[in-house]
Amino acid sequence: MSGILAGKRILVTGVLTESSIAFQAAKVAQEEGAEVILTGFGRLTLVERIAKRLPKTAPVIELDVTNQEHLDGLADKVREIQGEGAGLDGVVHSIAFGPQGAFNFLEGSWEDVSTAVHVSAYSLKSLTTACLPLMERGGSVVGLTFDAQFAWPKYDWMGVAKAALESTNRYLARDLGRRNIRCNLISAGPLKSMAAKSIPGFESLADVWNHRAPMEWDMSDAEPAGRGVVGLLSDFFPKTTGEIVHVDAGVHIMGA
Repeated sequence: MSGILAGKRILVTGVLTESSIAFQAAKVAQEEGAEVILTGFGRLTLVERIAKRLPKTAPVIELDVTNQEHLDGLADKVREIQGEGAGLDGVVHSIAFGPQGAFNFLEGSWEDVSTAVHVSAYSLKSLTTACLPLMERGGSVVGLTFDAQFAWPKYDWMGVAKAALESTNRYLARDLGRRNIRCNLISAGPLKSMAAKSIPGFESLADVWNHRAPMEWDMSDAEPAGRGVVGLLSDFFPKTTGEIVHVDAGVHIMGA
């Protein structure tokens, strides 16, 4: 199969629904010639069902990024699927979670905040290092953020966690460049996904796009962000690392 990811093997985390960026990234990756493996946790049967809706059914590995045993065994599970000597050319980090307390900045407890930072930011490092034994030839790590240079309505400690994610990406890019591994993020606009349902007051946050976006933004269409992910996984950006690529209809360029 031809395509910009022809012959590449990609691990995609965080696929729960067809409306997610992760699903669209996996779908476009397959259409562009990649072999895709998915990971899921907690709702594995749901992930397996969604995997059948891809152009080609993808295998699914159970992975809790806060569980060191899962991380330590990830490379072996990928090898079981692909065969000995196989590896990965790309990893998609699409994992974020914040307890309800993390969406109240002044009252959020450290327990809530630490959970948000662990799952949403530290896991980028954990996932990447778990995949390093499979990336001896180099490759690309792509994560998803929500522009952390601003204080958004209702986002609160999750915004802080995304700032930590963006900083983590830069340090990974610094340390893994010598291994020919690129680390970049896609900063997407708001989408009506399962994750959005957990954000109190999501509508008021998303309403910013109705007034400030230079281009029309469709909150039900995750494909543009998914295509951005695939672009960064490809070899079209061989020396781009530590970057945040915005797929947000241009909101990030607008002043007050």
